[in-house]
Amino acid sequence: MTETVRPAADPTAADPTAAAPTVPAPQTPIVPVGHPLPGARRHEHLHNYPPVSEWDNHVEYDAEAHPRKVPHSYMLVPTTCFNCESACGLLAYVDKDDLSVRKVEGNPAHPGSRGRNCAKGPATINQLHDPERILHPLRRTGARGGGQWERVSWDTALEDIAGRIRAAIQEGRHEEVTYHVGRPGEDGFAERVLQAWGVDGHNSHTQVCSSGARLGQTLWGGYDRPSPDHANAKVILLFSSHLETGHYFNPHAQRIMEGKQSGAKVVVVDPRMSNTASHADLWLAPWPGSEAAILLAVAAHLLRTRRIDEPYLRRWFNWEVYLRELHPGAEPTFEAFLETLEADYAQYTFGFAAEESQIPVEKLVELAEPIAQCDHRLAAHIWRSAAAGNLGGWQVSRAMWFVLALTGSIGTVGGTQPNGWNKFIPHGPDVPAHDHWNELAWPPEYPLACNEMSILLPHFMEEGRGRIDVYFSRVFNPIWTYPDGFTWMRALSDPEKVGLHIALTPTWSETAEFADYVLPVGHSTERHDTQSYETHAAKWLGFRQPVRRVAMEKLGMPVGDTRDANPGEVWEETELWFELSWRIDPDGSMGIRRHFESPYRPGEKVTVDEYYRWIFENRVPGLPEKAEAEGLSPLGYMRRYGVVEVAETLYRQDECPLTEAEFADAVPDPEGSDTAGVLRKPTDLDSTPPLVGEAGAVGIRHADGTVTAGWLTPSRRLEVYSTAMRDWGWPEYATPGYIRSHVARSEIDLDAGELVLVPTFRLPTLIHTRSGNAKYLNEISNSHPAWLNTVDAARHGVSTGDLVRLNTSIGYLVGRVWVTEGIRPGVCALSHHMGRWRLHDTEGSRWVQGLVDITHPDGPDSWMLRYKSGIAPFSSDDPDSERIWWTDPGVHQNLAFGVQPDPHSGMHCWLQKVKMEKAHAGDQYGDVYVDARRSREVYREWLARTHTTLGPGGQRRPGFLMRPVKPRRRAFRVES
Repeated sequence: MTETVRPAADPTAADPTAAAPTVPAPQTPIVPVGHPLPGARRHEHLHNYPPVSEWDNHVEYDAEAHPRKVPHSYMLVPTTCFNCESACGLLAYVDKDDLSVRKVEGNPAHPGSRGRNCAKGPATINQLHDPERILHPLRRTGARGGGQWERVSWDTALEDIAGRIRAAIQEGRHEEVTYHVGRPGEDGFAERVLQAWGVDGHNSHTQVCSSGARLGQTLWGGYDRPSPDHANAKVILLFSSHLETGHYFNPHAQRIMEGKQSGAKVVVVDPRMSNTASHADLWLAPWPGSEAAILLAVAAHLLRTRRIDEPYLRRWFNWEVYLRELHPGAEPTFEAFLETLEADYAQYTFGFAAEESQIPVEKLVELAEPIAQCDHRLAAHIWRSAAAGNLGGWQVSRAMWFVLALTGSIGTVGGTQPNGWNKFIPHGPDVPAHDHWNELAWPPEYPLACNEMSILLPHFMEEGRGRIDVYFSRVFNPIWTYPDGFTWMRALSDPEKVGLHIALTPTWSETAEFADYVLPVGHSTERHDTQSYETHAAKWLGFRQPVRRVAMEKLGMPVGDTRDANPGEVWEETELWFELSWRIDPDGSMGIRRHFESPYRPGEKVTVDEYYRWIFENRVPGLPEKAEAEGLSPLGYMRRYGVVEVAETLYRQDECPLTEAEFADAVPDPEGSDTAGVLRKPTDLDSTPPLVGEAGAVGIRHADGTVTAGWLTPSRRLEVYSTAMRDWGWPEYATPGYIRSHVARSEIDLDAGELVLVPTFRLPTLIHTRSGNAKYLNEISNSHPAWLNTVDAARHGVSTGDLVRLNTSIGYLVGRVWVTEGIRPGVCALSHHMGRWRLHDTEGSRWVQGLVDITHPDGPDSWMLRYKSGIAPFSSDDPDSERIWWTDPGVHQNLAFGVQPDPHSGMHCWLQKVKMEKAHAGDQYGDVYVDARRSREVYREWLARTHTTLGPGGQRRPGFLMRPVKPRRRAFRVES
């Protein structure tokens, strides 16, 4: 079982100081001369970008022809980047002579990225021109993984796939259709497709990414991640190497540096000296997993010294429930709540946190004091890092929001907001719903998991819990990305477990090698999507679009669908899903087709222009008016700028007043209940809950009579006491606390050669498989060292460049040591964004993948991956492939990690307890060995930490928790 740590008292305090909050001036980007960008300030002295008035006809001189002046005429078409989650704006330079895309740069109209991009944005051009990209639909002809393929038509592939899906639905096998996605790169469209099909088939990678942080934050307010106002902060508190490796690192990096330049104190908590830590005013390198203890010590310090925002806590904490559940004998007053809260957290002293974190007390005080003096301007962020690495990691984000609330820094200028206040998702017409519950994705053991338990899918199928008849892996690579990848390889090789596997991908991956169909889909300049992310205190909607198609249409050239504009037969997914859905339900009798009919031409198949036209005309506030002001249609406006700002300077959205119309027919919950004052409209079991929040709940009536939107928890308040944790069988974790990690200092025997392996960081320019075919990025990030402190290197007798064997719970891997002071003693680190490989020369990305053999040296339950060759120059249509100078494909360490799902959040606990040895005779760099029997045992050991509990009324999970493709409310209940 997990261990709740209740430390002994050891009072430590500091003198209080306070100052009045100030509001700094907002930052405004420099914009080009000429046609001004929407809402931007003009500068007449500096040209950073071509003016918008020239985007349809921009002339530049050919740099390679210098000193001759050879002009080229370009059409600049905006789109958004697809190489991480930020959705930064891009401008594609389309040559008007031959319609080639010559370069990709930043879009200054984009409010999030403001014309600035990291290396991944411009490297999109590499992906477009990659000589090894997939250009035509392929069908497997031999065994899965055998490397034998034939080219087929889209018609052949879609008829086969549609027939399989139609049969599954008509035969009541809805849960045998699964769409498995990594970074979606869009908001809501794929979910709409699955809802229309009536299948609970959405699956995601989130349990290896961020679900730990999501749960801790969702329990507070219903929203699952932070949106810090870095630029206006007084203190910036970062858990992880956020500048270079967070999913929002470009938009956030800009604003973190703006905040720093304006005087903000930057604090980084990370056991590794990252680029971000090198910019910090204070870098703390704690023992991994102790971060919640540090934050709770800060919270206790704030409570002891009463440097807290009492009016905020009185209004927004569910403090009455806290008292009733934990201190039923206390006087039911706010003053009594503060006294009991301080007493409850007095145990979390700086001394206790110092012991857990191995950081001196004075350093923890140095952290706490700026937070205590933050003047409501604490901008804090955690997404992966400790929350993704540790058993109980979700308590790190829960503790972080506790500190934010105590300082009154939630929703303030320079503070931290929930993501939902700064993210905008518009939906298409006639939103469908379904009544199914897929226990392969949402098993009863994990009712509080914010996302699907996909890391356990192959183990569930091995246990006989179910099978998949049609499996889409969409720009996703579970064999490589997930822990215990050989278990995935076994499952995807077995047609009894996975009947038909379709890999939707622009490039080869380890998983695509085991597909039945490989269907080429587009990169960021070859597809339509809408996307929005929480980059700052505003809302924007980005519009990804196929730039050659847009250019062709502006030039009066006919385009049937995006395949007419893209290379080869590359198709965008929006049109692909339209077509596939019509083929599943060709006569409309299944009720699917109607969701993909034109809103302008009844009974006809919707076109991509019509779909987005309807959204922009009907679902984006203010866009029609902005478009009309420029003499454009809403679709024309989005094609012109690629983005629209929906709202700016958004703060304190919890205090937004509700109009009488908004809470008409709503009834308040009774006084004395857990949800007193919540206003609810009538619902029944056929109601569909929102993505986040409870069906029917619209706001809260406060003690002073005001009615505001509030939060998305059951109480519409910030829940310092989580009734969901109580109701689903974990009352001991209902409040912010500290769960000792599986790799806590007490669990590691350094003298026996044990270390903590930290894999949860990425090299600055690489992100999973999506950008592996970008030569510019691989030239920047091309070595894969195992970071090791000098103290540990001396203990193990190794030096930089030596090979070491790292033994895990299910096998071992062989890496190469880099001795450095940039990591704390007792910890080693190896980024899990290298280690790419291919089985066959005929498929793969030779920019990044080595050639391997996979064998079974000790019988069928033993697996060994060994490189036959690394990265080397190769001949292709790109002359740069002959100039490759790097050789290291890296170590595929994830293969040697057993699945370790946190029993509450379901998050895979990435950090590994390893034993380091010098490499054995015969070991080679990059070797990975796995004992499949041990991988099954580890799966069962971690599953045993859970318990299956139904909530009130037989509910499978709390209705307010985010759940992709939410079914109607009746599906949330187990039939008795």
